[in-house]
Amino acid sequence: MAKKRGKLQIIHDILSAIRDKGGSIKPTHLLYKSNLSHQMMNDYLSDLIEKQLIEEQSAGKKKSKEYVLSSRGYEYLQEYKKVLSFVENFGLEED
Repeated sequence: MAKKRGKLQIIHDILSAIRDKGGSIKPTHLLYKSNLSHQMMNDYLSDLIEKQLIEEQSAGKKKSKEYVLSSRGYEYLQEYKKVLSFVENFGLEED
């Protein structure tokens, strides 16, 4: 059975999905990439916007919604990588 993701891992997955799409992503694509329910994704997005890790913008002729990774979001991804390295180096992974 697969291990449940923690909050930090879910945030990492969301931010990585945005980064991997060139720094901005449409909500539907993010929903698929993050592997969350619609409600959970919206809850996380609200939290990430509030913490200034992402921004919500209107894009294109139809003014569709898009989520853009902020500089704080990029910083989170770099720091998360350091935390993972620390955890692995000291054998602190959960089984």
